[in-house]
Amino acid sequence: MFYKKKENHTEGSILHSLVSLAIPIILANIFQTAYQLIDTFWLGRLGANAVAAVSISFPVLFLVLSVGGGLTVAGTVIVSHYKGADDQRGVNFSSAQTVFIIFIVSILLSVIGYTTAKPLMRLVGAGPEIFADSVTYFQVSSLGFVFLFMFYVFQSLMRGIGNVLMPMYIIIGTVFLNLILDPLFIFGFGPIPGYGVAGAAIASVFTQGLSALASIIILRRGNNGIKIHWSDMTIDISWIKRMFDLGIPASLEQSARAAGMTMMVIIVASFGSHVVASYGIGARILSLVIVPALGLSIATTTLVGQNIGAGKIKRAEKVGNLSTNIAFWGLTATGLLLFIVAEPLTAFFVPNDPRVIQDGALFIKIMAPSFGLLGVQQILNGVFNGVGFTKASMLISILSLWVLRFPLAYLLSYNTPLGFEGIWWAFPASNLIAAIVAFIYYKTGYWKKRVVQSQHYTL
Repeated sequence: MFYKKKENHTEGSILHSLVSLAIPIILANIFQTAYQLIDTFWLGRLGANAVAAVSISFPVLFLVLSVGGGLTVAGTVIVSHYKGADDQRGVNFSSAQTVFIIFIVSILLSVIGYTTAKPLMRLVGAGPEIFADSVTYFQVSSLGFVFLFMFYVFQSLMRGIGNVLMPMYIIIGTVFLNLILDPLFIFGFGPIPGYGVAGAAIASVFTQGLSALASIIILRRGNNGIKIHWSDMTIDISWIKRMFDLGIPASLEQSARAAGMTMMVIIVASFGSHVVASYGIGARILSLVIVPALGLSIATTTLVGQNIGAGKIKRAEKVGNLSTNIAFWGLTATGLLLFIVAEPLTAFFVPNDPRVIQDGALFIKIMAPSFGLLGVQQILNGVFNGVGFTKASMLISILSLWVLRFPLAYLLSYNTPLGFEGIWWAFPASNLIAAIVAFIYYKTGYWKKRVVQSQHYTL
């Protein structure tokens, strides 16, 4: 079977639990990244405008998805607490409530997304050559929000109980299916017409629909650790309030992160195309480094949540300590390796542009030694989320991006002789300060006192 019912993450080796949870999550994140790359690959065969139409709509889609994504974090936290307390009824009820609420939210977001597609695309500056395609792509994608969020909530609930393999298998299946459906709907074949840019969205909605259907069937059958009942899908005001108390800060954290990165791009773009290219290469490297950090962070959230639910606060703290050490030393080593290979790595992306190679390599060299600090921040956010103190994670992310990185990038690039290199230095500076603040707060132990305020919801 995919799920080991007897596996108990509140006992035994913490390292084993971390590894067994983190690796499938990291692999799932990698495959989700491949999902986007497949879209880009096939759309690139239509031309630059097709890629631009999708690229310009993606930040807005990401902001919309952040709302539902934050609420699913609440599902992970609450379910992990009940799992740790060995309260199967609580696990099932919480899961049903989470599915019910996310379903309603997804319908609302779908309607809003579809009806506001045109003004949103105008707002982000879609030019006349890509406007129609960007609107169509956004509208079709909006129709799939219900399916997308149903899988998101399934993934979060499974992670909450420690079953990280089942979501990974479904993601792998949809990636391979998307590999076939993308060219089919984009270019057409036989009786199936080619839909161009919209075809990529149609393929995504189709695979999302299948993953959502599989998710609901699995949750209804109850053979993998969670069984939802239709009778539990009713409005429960006190439970909904608890979910939004946990979920809204997580949504704001993700939204602030997306908006912050968008603002960084605006500063970078003011220095010209070669700086944008250099930044783009560094951003790709950063996104790859974040994948294992996020995977370990999510695993930490699950382990901390289950141990808090079991009343094992000291063990939850040991999870935090071990995860922090693994992230710091592992990502620091990765950063040093990237420092050494920065120039050939940059040349791999842009082999014929010496200026971009030089500036891109410099960006990587400046940023890479601080990757361990970035890992510390991500892991401690996972600890705070596991406790149910999602506001702490939100505040740390806002501190990192909006209070530190964005202002520093602006000040150093526009008001010092560093010029655009000031943007590069804003990354390690913000990573250092945010990691120190998060670590000091973690060591104060105040988060452990929050356990009393996040005790189980009584059914």
